[in-house]
Amino acid sequence: MSQTRGKYDFCIGLVLAMSSSIFIGGSFILKKKGLLRLARKGSMRAGQGGHAYLKEWLWWAGLLSMGAGEVANFAAYAFAPATLVTPLGALSVLVSAILSSFFLNEKLNLHGKIGCLLSILGSTVMVIHAPQEEEVETLNEMSHKLGDPGFVVFATLVVIVSLILIFVVGPRHGQTNILVYITICSVIGALSVSCVKGLGIAIKELFAGKPVLKHPLSWILLLSLIVCVSTQINYLNRALDIFNTSIVTPIYYVIFTTSVLTCSAILFKEWQHMAADDIIGTFSGFLTIIVGIFLLHAFKDVNFTLANLPLSLRKDDRAANGALLSTYDCFNHDEESAACLAEMQSTESLSARRNGSLSAF
Repeated sequence: MSQTRGKYDFCIGLVLAMSSSIFIGGSFILKKKGLLRLARKGSMRAGQGGHAYLKEWLWWAGLLSMGAGEVANFAAYAFAPATLVTPLGALSVLVSAILSSFFLNEKLNLHGKIGCLLSILGSTVMVIHAPQEEEVETLNEMSHKLGDPGFVVFATLVVIVSLILIFVVGPRHGQTNILVYITICSVIGALSVSCVKGLGIAIKELFAGKPVLKHPLSWILLLSLIVCVSTQINYLNRALDIFNTSIVTPIYYVIFTTSVLTCSAILFKEWQHMAADDIIGTFSGFLTIIVGIFLLHAFKDVNFTLANLPLSLRKDDRAANGALLSTYDCFNHDEESAACLAEMQSTESLSARRNGSLSAF
């Protein structure tokens, strides 16, 4: 009976986590559509300090979608292991990228499509190999877990490292080193996920009629969550304001998810109950998602499609063989002459560099 209940909760958590990604990914599209609609009307844009978007129903729809996604994500932690829920957050990036190509005319290049495919495959592998049963079911069990020496040491180290980064490293290197603010968000995020997990259990017990509000741990977890989330939002916004979003997003995902998986392993010891092939599968799925997110973001401004692939291969072969295009080939087709001449100059430049000619520079 317990095993059946565990699988049932696992499925609920999985559905909630995936629904969260769909809602959050869609919220970016709705907000963007609303802002573009305002721009076409000539209203002052949000980036210029305008607040006309508050009168746009599409923007509000995006905000409500974001709220629904966060609620679903919060609820997912009450049913499924953090090892499963947190990495699936990458699907929101995937949903946003796919919907952008359909509704915002933001073309998804070949690298992006491969990245989306890898993210889906990695998520599937993680779902298959994730721990199936819930580790903690009551607040008393959660209290016992939080008092474990291993977690106490981990939490202490996280607080110390965060304070050093905030008060010592941040003022000196935060404006130039992208890892400073992102690391603050990520390591504190591991504690916030633990708080969400505990509060999710508290809510389940509250609906079951248990006196949760009289348990001091409930209020401790709530206050800790407020502090952690406020700090995360503050420093994530700083990172996004200073550095490129396409760089911040994948780095934040990798460090944040790694921190959560480490915290989950120490707090719930779920890895002790997993077979070796499931552990390997979980890590493989996580790494596959990382590669997919990297391809999706790092090369999103590169205009490269399957149609360009044969031409690129031909150029590589010609350059490798040292063969130059003939003038006859170039001018035989008027419409391709400009492209051919450019290719001739590129090939000549490459040959000159190989021969050590300074004129190529």
